[in-house]
Order: sequence, then C-alpha cells, then structure tokens
Amino acid sequence: MSIRVAVDAVGGDDAPDVVVDGSIAAAAREGVEVVLVGPKLTVERSLARHADDLSAITVVDAPDVIGMTESPSSALRKKQRSSLHVGATLLSTGKVDAFASAGNTGAVMAIGYHVLGRIEGISRPSVMGLFPSVKGSVVVLDVGTNVDCKPEHLHQFAVMGATYAKLILGVEKPSVGLLNVGEEPGKGNALTKEAFSLLGGDASLNFIGNIEGRDVLSHAADVVVCDGFVGNVILKLGESVASALPRMIQAEMARLQLDESSQQVVGRVLGGVKQNFDYEQRGGAPLLGIKGNVVIGHGGSTAVAIENMILSAARLAQQDVPGALANAFAEAQSA
Repeated sequence: MSIRVAVDAVGGDDAPDVVVDGSIAAAAREGVEVVLVGPKLTVERSLARHADDLSAITVVDAPDVIGMTESPSSALRKKQRSSLHVGATLLSTGKVDAFASAGNTGAVMAIGYHVLGRIEGISRPSVMGLFPSVKGSVVVLDVGTNVDCKPEHLHQFAVMGATYAKLILGVEKPSVGLLNVGEEPGKGNALTKEAFSLLGGDASLNFIGNIEGRDVLSHAADVVVCDGFVGNVILKLGESVASALPRMIQAEMARLQLDESSQQVVGRVLGGVKQNFDYEQRGGAPLLGIKGNVVIGHGGSTAVAIENMILSAARLAQQDVPGALANAFAEAQSA
C-alpha cells in the first residue's frame, strides 16, 4: 500500500518548480504517492514542463499563498484556503498520510497545531534536528521552536527524541544527554538543573547525564536535549560547516602548494564529509508532538532536498511516530 504525502507546492524560495521537480523524483519511488497542494493553474503549469509519468501525482487546489515572511497568526486567521491549511486538513481527515512543506516555518507550525492538535501530555510540540556524528545521526531537540522552556518541556523533548530514534533510526535503547556547560551534576542554570532531576527520575529513559557542546559530533548520546535558543544556535553553526570548511581547506591547500592530484584527493574526502552536514540530504525536520506526520523543509530547498523531505515524511507515516508518542505519554501519565 502506497504512502500518500501532501506537499506544499508553493512553499520555499524557488517554488513551485523545485517543489514539483522534487515531488516527481519522490513519486518515482515505489510506494510513494504525492499530492501537490497549491494554486491549481500554477502547479499544473509547472508540471507541464515534464514528460515524466505523473500517474503517482495529483493536484489539489489551494488558491491562497502564504509568504515566507508573513505573520503566522495572520496566515492562520486570514488564509483559510492556503496550501498549508488545505494540506493539514487533508492529513487530519485521513486523505493523506503525511504533510511536508518548505514554506513559512512559523505558519506551518501554527496551522499544523491548530488543524491537527497536539498529542495529550505534550505541551510544546518541537521541531527536531538531525546532526551528523562519528557514529551516525544524533537527534537534537529543540532546534528553534521553543526558545523559552520549562524543565518539563525538556523532559518531553527527551521522550519524543528517544521515540523517534528508536522507530526511525533503529536504536534499540537510545541514550539521552542534556546539553549543558559541564558534565558534572549540578552544573548549569536553573532550567538545566531541574531538567536533570526530571530526566534522571524517568526510568523509561536511558539518561546518561549532562554533555557539552563538543560532545554532540562525537556522538556522546543518541538524543541531545536543549531549549530552542541553544538548539538553534548549534544548528546554524553546524550548517555553516558545509560552506566554511571547504574554503578553509582550499586556503590551506594553496598555502601548502599542493599539486592538482593531491588537491583532488583532498577534495573527494572533503566532499564525503561535507555531505553529512548538507541540509539537502537530511530530509527536513519532523514536527513532533502533534497528531499527524508533518515535516518542515529548509526555505532554500533544492529539488533534491524536496525529494528527501517527502521521503522523510513517508517514513514517519510508515512507522506511525505520532501514535508511538501518544502511547508513550499515555503510559507515563497512567504511571
């Protein structure tokens, strides 16, 4: 049975063409169908550029367009026929299995929360980040959704992150670390000190204690928990590696006067490392904590990034991550 993913056709800096291109590539994968949501004539005009088999793609009209800088509250109130509203409604009514957008992040979150609702027991839905490390991917929550947090929010992030790591990354018993300014218990501010106690007191979590920023890429934990302010800072720092590192290495190769053959070898090695930091390959960021499979992509997404975002949304649906989260929080509340 195919997974049906609704895609915001007009979300992103280069929509609709890159969205359409990425959707066609994703729909060519076995078991994936794409529903493009946006102004019908605009979407069909973009589809007409292709001679591909489009049998796995349908178009649903949504004439209102939400700008990348538009206020989420304004979009929620005034644009009821937007691609975000229509896409989220398709998901809430069971007509699709997941929804993906590279559009206005705040609007995606606000409309997703309003239309789909949050899972009971989760007070702050969270955008999750995947960081590369020496031993695979590290789940980081929150990466910007919630910049002001309470200790119980960090505890909820830990449960959500551990559930995702188990279902999607295949980690049997994910380790959870609390991002802090030192490894010793008692370190940090009031938020991290109280969160440390909550995480340590939850027997369902494999909590290993505090970790520092330098430990993220060395994979000290499978899941790293922090507030959205800190998480967004390290996310943007990580993204900068993909652009800054090649320039730094190029300058060093010139200083050492490496011959062309040596530079090519270094370039191939660098290309493999750089790919791990490339947002195109990450498949967007899941919005965890709401009653539906929603993935948010980078506003500057290319067709490759759109394709991977759609496939990421399909994986969420296949594993029913919202259902697993609902069960986990229901069990915690009953206990």
